[in-house]
This record gives sequence, C-alpha cells and structure tokens, in this order.
Amino acid sequence: MRTMTIARLAGVLVLAAWNLHAGAGDLPAPTMAPLEERFRAEVRPFLAEFCLGCHGKDHPKGDLDLSGFTSAGSVAKDLPQWEAIQEQLRSRTMPPAKAKIQPSDGARQSLVAWIGAVRKAESARNAGDPGRVPARRLSNAEYDHTIRGLTGVDLRPTKEFPVDPANEAGFDNSGESLAMSPALAKKYLEAARRVAEHLVLTPDGIAFAPHPMLADTDRDKYGVKAIIDFYHRQKTDLADYFLAAWRFRHRAELGRPGASLREFADERGLSRKYLATVWSTLEEGSEEAGPVAALRATWRSLPTPKDGPADVARGGCERMRDLVVALRGQLVPEVKNMRARGISEGTQPFVLWKNRQMAANRMRYAGGSSKVKLGPLHLYGDAARAMSLPGSPEHAARYEAGFARFCRVFPDAFYVSERARVYLKDGDKENTGRLLSAGFHSMTGYFRDDGPLYELILDEDGRRELDRLWRQFDFITGAPMRQYASYLWYERAETGFLRGDKAFDFVRAEDPDASSEDKMRRFEEAYLAKARRLGAGELQQGAIRDQFRIIAAAIRSVQKDRGEAEPRHVEALQAFAERAFRRPLAAEERRAVARFYRSLRDEDGLGHEDAVRDTLASILLSPHFCYRMDLAGAEPGVHPLSDFDLASRLSYFLWASMPDAELLSLASSGELRKPEVLAAQARRMLRDDRVRGLATEFAGNWLDFRRFEEHNSVDRGRFPSFDDELRRSMFEEPIRFFLDVVRNDRPVTEFLDGSHTFVNPSLARHYGMPVPKGGPHDWSRIDDAARYGRGGLLPMSVFLTKNSPGLRTSPVKRGYWVVRRLLGENIPAPPPNVPDLPDDEAKLGDITLREALARHRADKACAGCHERFDGIGLAFEGYGPIGEARARDLAGHPVDARAAFPRGGEGEGLEGLRAYVQTTRRQEFVENLCRKLLAYALGRTLQPSDDEAVAAMRRALDADGHRFGALVEAIVASPQFRNKRIEAPSAE
Repeated sequence: MRTMTIARLAGVLVLAAWNLHAGAGDLPAPTMAPLEERFRAEVRPFLAEFCLGCHGKDHPKGDLDLSGFTSAGSVAKDLPQWEAIQEQLRSRTMPPAKAKIQPSDGARQSLVAWIGAVRKAESARNAGDPGRVPARRLSNAEYDHTIRGLTGVDLRPTKEFPVDPANEAGFDNSGESLAMSPALAKKYLEAARRVAEHLVLTPDGIAFAPHPMLADTDRDKYGVKAIIDFYHRQKTDLADYFLAAWRFRHRAELGRPGASLREFADERGLSRKYLATVWSTLEEGSEEAGPVAALRATWRSLPTPKDGPADVARGGCERMRDLVVALRGQLVPEVKNMRARGISEGTQPFVLWKNRQMAANRMRYAGGSSKVKLGPLHLYGDAARAMSLPGSPEHAARYEAGFARFCRVFPDAFYVSERARVYLKDGDKENTGRLLSAGFHSMTGYFRDDGPLYELILDEDGRRELDRLWRQFDFITGAPMRQYASYLWYERAETGFLRGDKAFDFVRAEDPDASSEDKMRRFEEAYLAKARRLGAGELQQGAIRDQFRIIAAAIRSVQKDRGEAEPRHVEALQAFAERAFRRPLAAEERRAVARFYRSLRDEDGLGHEDAVRDTLASILLSPHFCYRMDLAGAEPGVHPLSDFDLASRLSYFLWASMPDAELLSLASSGELRKPEVLAAQARRMLRDDRVRGLATEFAGNWLDFRRFEEHNSVDRGRFPSFDDELRRSMFEEPIRFFLDVVRNDRPVTEFLDGSHTFVNPSLARHYGMPVPKGGPHDWSRIDDAARYGRGGLLPMSVFLTKNSPGLRTSPVKRGYWVVRRLLGENIPAPPPNVPDLPDDEAKLGDITLREALARHRADKACAGCHERFDGIGLAFEGYGPIGEARARDLAGHPVDARAAFPRGGEGEGLEGLRAYVQTTRRQEFVENLCRKLLAYALGRTLQPSDDEAVAAMRRALDADGHRFGALVEAIVASPQFRNKRIEAPSAE
C-alpha cells in the first residue's frame, strides 16, 4: 500500500513534463523587403549553382536540404543552420576544395554578408525578447545542490541518474535537453526515498543526517556525534586559560591598558566564566602551601612581555597545565564496585551507581594529600616547596582546604566522552571507542558525565544547548527504552537472575508494553523482593530503586516529548514544502500536506515516522520542487517574472541551487524586482560560498572539465604520478581560479593572461613548484606561476590532460579546445574517414608529431579546418600528455613548440600563444564569454534577439575595467532575464 501511494506520485512528474512542454509555436516570419530582393537576385542563384547539387531535395549530403529555403523569411526561421553555412563559407570549407566550380571571392563574401544582415534584422526586430524557455525539470546538478540547500547535507541523490545531455550552447540547464520519462521518474522516486531515509525527527522539528537514519546504530551515531562535537568545540586546555590570564595581567605592557578580562577570553574563544575563576585562583586567596600555592609560585615566575616575543609565556603556561594535571591525577578517589550475593556486578543499577559516584567526585576533594608524590615537582622550584607537608594541625587544616579549592577549580575531567566496562578489573582499558557509553556489557546504555563542563565552562546559552542535545539524543535514539529492554534481556539471558523464576514471567524484553508503567512497577517490586531474599543490603536496594526511578522518568519524558512533537513534525513538513517549492504555500497546499500525512496514518496504517518520511518523499516528487515552474504560465505574451520566480532564476544562475532566506524575504516584500536591489543581491551572491555552483556548472561545462574527476584515459603505468589525488587536484585548479575572479570581481581577461594560479601539494609537485604545507585540501595562490610555465587557464593540466589521447599529446584536440571553448569558433565535425595518428607518441618512429600533422594538412579536404587550430595546439608541445612540463617528447625528440597561428603571426610556446591571443583574439574571447554566460543564465540557446543584451554586456565590461561583476549585473538587468514569454497553445 505504501509503495503504491508514493509510486502514484511519480506519474505526476511525467504528466507535468508533458503539460509544461506543450503549446510552443514559432514566431511569425519576419518581413525584410530589401533582403527578400537580394535573396531572389543573389542568394537563390548562388544556391542553385554551387549548393543544391549536393544539398538538394534528393539524397542531400549530410542531411542538409537547402531546396526548401525559398525566401529571406524562411532563412530567418532557421538562422542557426544558416550561420553554420556562413561559417563554412567564411572558412572556405564549402563548397569543398574538390568541387569542380568555386564561387568568386566577391560572391562568397556577399552571401556571408547577407546572412549577417538577416541576423541583424532579426536581432533588431525582436530585441529583448525573453525567448522560448519551456518549464523544465532541475538538472542533476541543480537537484543535488537544491537537496543540499534544503537538508544542509551533501547527499548527491542523482549519482545513479543518467547524465544530463547538453543543449546547443553546451549547458545542461535548459528545457531543450532536460526531458522527463517514465524511467527517469522512477529514478526521482528512488532519489526522494533516499533523501527521506536521512530524515531526523527531533523534539522541535526535522533535520537531516549525512547517513541514513533507519537502524538504531544510525540514530546512535548521529546523536553521539552531535554531543561529542559540542564537547570538542569547548576550550578546556588549561594552558590557554593561563596564557589569557597572563595577557590580562600584562595588558598595559601589551599596549592594551583598558582591555577587560572578558575581551581576552573572547579573542581566544575561551569561557569568560572559567577565565574569571582561573584568574581569581591565581591572584586571590591566602594559601601558603598546597597545590594552589604551588601553582601561584609557578605563575609568579612566568616571564614578562619585555623578556621576549608576545608568546614568551606559552611554555610556562603549558608547564603550569602539566603541573595541575600531574597533581590532579593523584587526587581522584577510587570507587569500588557495588556487590550483592546472586546479583552480577555488571547489572545496570550497580554500574550506573558507580558511574554516578565517579561523576560526583569530578570536583570533590576526598582526601589523599599525604599520598601525593612530588615526582618531577623539583623542576618547579618554589612550587615544590609549596607542596611540602604541614608541620602543625592548624597548618594541616589550611593545607587540606587548599586541596579542596584546587579540586573545585581543576576537575579530574571536564567531561567523559569515552567509557569502557567500568565494573571490570582496571576498567577494561582495552575496550576503547565506546563514546558516551554507560560501561555495560551486552547492553545498550549511555551515561552523561559532563558536570564540570556544565558548571565551570558553559554560560547559560551553552547549558541550554547541551541540555537540548542530550534531550534530543534520547528522543532520536529511544535510548532509555532500549536500555531498559536490554536490562530485561541481560538479567534473563546473561546472568540468569530472572531465568526459571515464575515471578518474572509476566515481562520479557520483546514485549511491546515491557516499559509500561504497570509492568515496570511490577518488575521493580519482584526484582527487589528477590534481591532482599538473597541478602542485598540497603545500599544495594537503594541503587536498584534509584535506577528504576531514573529510567522510568527518562522513558516517560521521551514518550511525552514524542507525543507532543507529532504536530510540530507536520508543521515542519509544511515549512519544508515551502522551502522546496521556493515560494509561500497557498492555504490549500498547506492543508494538502497535512491531509497526505493523515491519510498515511489512518488509511495506510503507517506509524508516525514512516508517514513523515513518505510525506517528505511526496514533496520531493512534486513538480513544484522538481521543475523550474518560473518558466511556465497560462496567458500568452511577455510578462515580468513574479518576485519568487525572479529569486529562483537568480539563485539557479549564480548558485545552481535554491534561493536563500534573504532572497525569498526580498521577494516576499516586493523589493527584489527593484533594479538596484537585484544588482546588490547579485553582488552579494557572487561573494557567497555557494557561488561554487556557478564555477562547477557554468565554467565546468563551458571549459569542458565538468566530468574530469571520472577521466580514466591516462596510462597509469607510464604516468604513475597521475593518481586519484592529482586528478582531483587538476579538476579543482580551474574552479579555484574561476572563484578567485568571481569573488574578488577581477577582470575577465585574467582567464587568458593571468600570471597566477592555485595549487595544493599534489599539483605543486606536478608543476615543479615549491610544495606548500598541508594536505590535499590546503590550497595556495602562486602569484609568479609564469616562472613555472603556468598562470591563467591556458596551461592548466586539466585541459592539457583531457585533450590528450593518453600516451601522446594532441595539438589537434588542444588547439580545437582553445578556439572552440575559449574563442567560440564553430568548426564542423571531421569527416568519418580521417585516419588516426598512432596512440603512443613513442611509436611515431623517426618523425615527430608536428611532421605527422603537416602530412595530414597536405590533404586539402583537411587543411581548411586544421589551419584554424593546429598551430595553436602545437604551442602546447612543451607540455606532455598529463600536462607536465617537458623538453623532449616520449620518443626522445626535442620538443618544438614553435607555431604559425591562424590569421597570421608566429610565436613559441605558452608565452607566444598568450601574446597572440591577447593581441589578436581577445575580443573574440570576451564576446564568447558574454554569450556563454548569458546562455547559461537564461537556460536556453541564444537567438538573434539576444544580440543587444550581449552588446550591453560588452559595454558594461568596457566601462568597468572588464570586471566579472559587470557581466552579471548586465545580465540580471536585461529584459530577457527579468521577463518570460508564454506562447499560445498549439492548435493541433
């Protein structure tokens, strides 16, 4: 029943896909009288003489039939095809060199100009048109980013989805490519369920774990980690407090005479309260002997700021800490096991009694000063003398009082995060890793032991947070119920205390009502009665009563919290749906969420947690989540995007993810649509960490390295340095570079001519640079990267490696990558019969790769295209198949990186190529970047009506030093970005 309930929702996605994509029509044919005249007089005759023989109605080559173009208007309707023809004419690849007749240069140029004029006319006629942008599903990347935004956890639920196809512009975020099918809808159902498996029900609402939360062990791991993380965030190193007190003591000498003790605590993240306690212990009091006096003696001997650098006292403060630890460790009272005839020492009441005794002693002095061993105290001078034993009863009383104060200020532990089986000999010291454990054997149980942290370190907010975490822990894990059930099992199966005794037949661990008040009361009475018969004393009986009282209170508290939380969980689902839909819910939508949950409880018989999970999955299956609904509408025509649609368009542009609270708040108030507010939000978002989504999804697809982390064409036997870490580092380098340009609003020209880059240790070794300290996640900016043949995008190993076959370089692929990805040239695919070069550079024989390419270009059919990029690719010959700098190729030939560049000019290596691009092709790069970024922002291939927007972007760059932010602000101000066009439904 449950499967059918959710599966029916998956069908909604397919139906939504059909409905949202229906009803698209073409624009009416343009009217361009002068161009029509030229079409009849020049274009049609040109086609008839030079083109229709191969590209006519009967058996057209390359499936290109030009016979149907009978007017300038028909050409305008298929401009992308004609711009490809324009490019072929311009590059002289068509008509092919082997054709018997060729057009004159004048005729060729005239047709090229005419096609450009058609585009210009179309651009002027439809300038600012938002274009046809159908509603579409989220791309895989957008889905993953959005789930992370919703849950706070990077779950990546689309890892089993098929790869999204790219549109003509090269991006996978458009309705042109993002279709929905029944098979994909099933994947969405599975993904929604996987996300729901990470759901955490808390006393106050819902949260999400980085791992599934289905088994008890999963829940325990989540709850324990939250508490342990809180403990670890607290500063409890005594040396830090002693050093902060020292700084306060010498504040005038440190140039801060007016600074307060609180300020010295805050700047180091220390507890204000405990620093004040430590300060008063060091500076106030009359102890003449004992541990406090010994500590003060060491304190007074610390150097002053005039004796050395600012941290001159650090070593002394650490010695003070070590002194405290050495003394305090000798003052921990022993707590022996509780024993009673016939009852295991490992029984819950006895173990927990021992735990409570040890916890109560954390800050208590229970005697033992006479047994303190001075050990290395002779190293501390006056401190050792202060620890000398008293000589008179009065002296002895003050001496003991000093020990009591010392133990109150310096506990034996601020908290206990790990506990072995405490009732075994020596505490079972080998049994480590039992975080927050109560120290049982074969039983579930946790014990809170953090009194000194709570009393000495935490302020009121910290105490509330820690209490909340422990309450949440019991709520999520049901630990009190499980502990009680395991107690029943242990006493029956492990100790035999219950086995064979009919007095206990009424209750078993597996009983659903084992922890009911009635059965717990009866079990306590029966257990105590047997303990008394066996001779248990009052102390043991008291421990048993205490444990039943404590566990019963914990169980009732969890049951009460869970019952009260159920309506809050439904409200949390409604709030989740609002965030998932990226807009406020209508009243009926809110009711629908609650109704769906209720139907799962009442009609399908699900428990509360399962019903919440399935309701959450249903929200994630809604088209309002899975689809970009801002692109849909009912009334034909051009309309401004709604405020919430605008927020989504902006966030999916810059973050590839959902809007944050600030964006949605501005949308709710109606402020976001104001141009100055929209621009300010774009600037804010470019500085946010989430702009990494733009780096991976825009730059990754534009520059074609998005899936490099899966790149496996490198022969690791020949290139052993190419391991997974280096591959990940190569992938990360352009992302870091792109983010540096974006976040710091640098000129976009730095992509080409930047002299810096970013490396981690793995990449630095690969580049022959000084290796920075740290691990693979520690990155450094290298400002003089040109010294090592790096800097900017061009020489990054990710591009050089991806565009190499594996055992040799590929000037063709590398050059093509530059002209296609960076400069935006459209170059036709090679013919199918092109012979391949050898895969291994070492097997080329006596010729070099340069010479092999020269032979290839001797074929006129190949020369036209290869002349446009081979020279650029040859400039990279100083870099081997994995982008490593080299002086010889794999065959042992000296590397020759000289190049004759297209359109004239020569150069050598990276610097020659960089100079060529800067002087000859810079404007093409800027134009291409503008067009790519606009296409990505709009989620569609560009059309002639976007030409003015691109021109506006160019003007904005020129006016603002070519800074990246100018590009983004020009895009978000454009009518294409702020509006949508809804087309009338098709008459079919």
